[in-house]
Amino acid sequence: MGVINHEIEVVSSIPPSRLFKAFILDGDNLIPKVVPGIHKSLEVQGDGGAGTIKSITFNDASPIKSVKHLVDEIDEVHYVYKYSVIEGDALGDALDKISYVVKFEAGPDGGSIVKTTSTYHTKKDDFHITEEMMKDGKEKVMGLFHAVEAHLHANPHEYC
Repeated sequence: MGVINHEIEVVSSIPPSRLFKAFILDGDNLIPKVVPGIHKSLEVQGDGGAGTIKSITFNDASPIKSVKHLVDEIDEVHYVYKYSVIEGDALGDALDKISYVVKFEAGPDGGSIVKTTSTYHTKKDDFHITEEMMKDGKEKVMGLFHAVEAHLHANPHEYC
């Protein structure tokens, strides 16, 4: 089994506490509002904290039909969210799981720096993640991020 790490860093004008509350703590409710039709269904087993399993079925236009997330940790004090994709189309035949660590840190001018580390746990040591795969994933994440960010700018009193 191999391990491949990839990091993304995004700067936002929204403070870390608001982004964390919107994207992580209330993301299951907010994201479908700001990106209508993003998924067909979302089933949550658990209280949202560590050990919670989220089964997501995406819309017909998505190349990925379903995934199952396991919440590994939510740190509301330090604004850190850890979760893993443990089942679904995103894993294909080559991956055992994908683990994510998302950190919301203080950024310039009262904003945030959001750092995401993705760890791909491969079934074989010789599997490689291509630049095209990374680019596609980053574009999807950035689309979601900007939709949430725009909502927070338009609604400055939410998630304070």
